[in-house]
Amino acid sequence: MPHDPFTAMKAAARESWATFGPNAMFTTKPAATLVEWASVQRDERVLDVGCGTGVVAVTAAMRGAVVTALDLSPVLLDEARRNAAISELPMTLLEGDCEQLPFADQSFDVVMSQFGHMFAPRPEVAIAEMLRVLRQGGRIAFSTWPPELLMGRMFDLFAKFVPPPHGAALPSSWGTAQVVRERLGSRVRDVEFGSGEMHSPALSPAHFRARMEQGSPPLLKAIASLHGDEAAIARLRREVESIAVGYFRDNCMTQAFLMTRAVKV
Repeated sequence: MPHDPFTAMKAAARESWATFGPNAMFTTKPAATLVEWASVQRDERVLDVGCGTGVVAVTAAMRGAVVTALDLSPVLLDEARRNAAISELPMTLLEGDCEQLPFADQSFDVVMSQFGHMFAPRPEVAIAEMLRVLRQGGRIAFSTWPPELLMGRMFDLFAKFVPPPHGAALPSSWGTAQVVRERLGSRVRDVEFGSGEMHSPALSPAHFRARMEQGSPPLLKAIASLHGDEAAIARLRREVESIAVGYFRDNCMTQAFLMTRAVKV
């Protein structure tokens, strides 16, 4: 097996994303939007890549799909198992890397990812793997954050403090339709784009920032990079809040996201 130059990055992500669980509730409604967008049907074999706490996986299983879900974080997978158990829905949950999916070619009718695969350092590898395990005529569908909106701007801000390793793409690059088209290339047909909205209740932009500090690994890493420099940390917090204020209304943070779907040729 060839050496993976991003082994250390993935190991760090495996540990850090364990803190995300409390924020998963805000991705529950977007999960339903994505599953509807993907037109998941009963008995279809569905793969959820970067499943986190399993909100997409459970939503697809509730439609009667045969669901497999994969994530780097064993902590988030434990939460996904609890969610599946509460729902009394059978599914297969595996720890794994979306750049090296442990499945045979053409194993699934639908491959999905909600804000997950976009964190893979090599988009060309991740998308090649997702399409490899998708059957001919099957559907790929995913949600991503546009770079010019709230979360895309946040990720780009945090990357200034903790730059990705050389050769790793920024997650926000997946939020542009033109880039997505280029990455999918000629391996798919009928590429379509849609949008949805995520709503996160918050008393103020400062409350939103404080919640991010409890469950946003990129922000936590940015703060850690400042090595206890309280003045610099305070400036970072103000910058986060200055971005957030543009998306705050009626005690809620609202952000649109991009959805993509296509058919494998």
